[in-house]
Amino acid sequence: MSYIVLKSGTDIRGIASDLGGKEVNLTREAVYDITAAFVVWYTNKFSVNSADLKIAVGRDSRITGKSIVDTVIKALTDSGVTVYNCGMSSTPSMFMTTVDMKTDGAIQITASHHPFDRNGLKFFIPSGGLESEDIGEIVALADNCESVICESSGIVIPVDFMSGYSERLKRMICKGVNKTAEELPLKGLKIVVDAGNGAGGFYEKVLNDLGADTNGSQFLDPDGMFPNHIPNPEDKGAMQSICNAVLNAKADLGIIFDTDVDRAGCVGADGTEINRNRLIALSSYIACDGKKDAVIVTDSVTSDGLKTFIEEDLGCKHYRYRRGYKNVINKAIELTEKGEFCPLAIETSGHAALAENYFLDDGAYLVTKIVIELAKGKKLEKITETLKTPVEEREVRFNIKAEDFKSYGQMVIDKLNEFALLKPEFKVADDNREGIRVSTENGWFLLRLSVHDPVMPMNFESDVVGGIDKDIAAIKDFFTQFEELDISAL
Repeated sequence: MSYIVLKSGTDIRGIASDLGGKEVNLTREAVYDITAAFVVWYTNKFSVNSADLKIAVGRDSRITGKSIVDTVIKALTDSGVTVYNCGMSSTPSMFMTTVDMKTDGAIQITASHHPFDRNGLKFFIPSGGLESEDIGEIVALADNCESVICESSGIVIPVDFMSGYSERLKRMICKGVNKTAEELPLKGLKIVVDAGNGAGGFYEKVLNDLGADTNGSQFLDPDGMFPNHIPNPEDKGAMQSICNAVLNAKADLGIIFDTDVDRAGCVGADGTEINRNRLIALSSYIACDGKKDAVIVTDSVTSDGLKTFIEEDLGCKHYRYRRGYKNVINKAIELTEKGEFCPLAIETSGHAALAENYFLDDGAYLVTKIVIELAKGKKLEKITETLKTPVEEREVRFNIKAEDFKSYGQMVIDKLNEFALLKPEFKVADDNREGIRVSTENGWFLLRLSVHDPVMPMNFESDVVGGIDKDIAAIKDFFTQFEELDISAL
């Protein structure tokens, strides 16, 4: 088996347990070979000796995490690498080992919000997470069983890095509200945390140590079977769970993390979700900090109301880009390097990266910024009260049956563009950078091509009840001409 099947964008992901009834493809052999290949890739790219490398390793709460960590460590030490074993850790903290501990790189064992039987590897170097092209090179080396031949084994050093990482977040809060830890800057606030039985339970202690009342927090204990709900702020069941927890506890704020804490969502005191467009609006307000003309980079499926909020309410610029958190982050970095003030890159999934934090997508860092606003007496609901939200929203997905699905999908997009330009009730967006986005009398729709799969997602939003059905009716006949496109979802 070629390991290319385990490449998932900028990560390695696969089935690591047969408890879900599926055949394991992220085998211990695959983990060993890919880790060994990472060392080869690193030594070739940076012209260093593997015996001089220091690599941190962490994991989330998944049931296969510990055994995969053992295999990763074996591959690293066989290559002569010094390993810092950080145990249960958030994904962003693993990058931070390159900053705080001056490691040469880090590996996090995680599959984000995916089912319990999945797992994977995420690689960091001091410049950030690896790109898709880097993972492709590593997989090719692993397919050839490339490894470093080292005369002596590396050593393993246990490290409690999460304690230091937590202290950094506490210092942020204290500085943000101009109080010492002894003054308990969060005293009088009630904040509940939902870690979804992932790696985010540590954050409850961060808040509690600074005086917050965290009674009502839930699912803090790591459990890789995720028995309570999917650890994903985009999941409706998960969000309903934290909404209920906030209302039951009469809390000022609710916080929910995904499994490895690179994403987060929030809930206001009234039970309103601060998620997706509303989370982007709040994050933009915080990141811009009153400065006009800042550029906020988001993915393509953000709402019209968000654009109005960013550009008219905040006086900033909204730069819609392609789906994929790495795409959004890389575009923000590119704009920054060109001299733009670009303080935030954020995807509707909850991946949020601030320029002040190395453009690292870190859910705990983001909610810490939000907690600071709360501690300063800000009403979070008030900040985003002018954000216009759609009455309806929907996503449908079309499977492409053509072998060359990318070319076929682009052809569909091109023809839809031609069709829309001829319809007086349609307006093709001139600020769209992925697929085609069309404003209608009811709202808007966006058709795009999935980055990796033979799928075309189509998003709709409407400002009126029944508007999406009307827009679908206006375009359905257009799609019937494409025999290689399964439009049954319409």
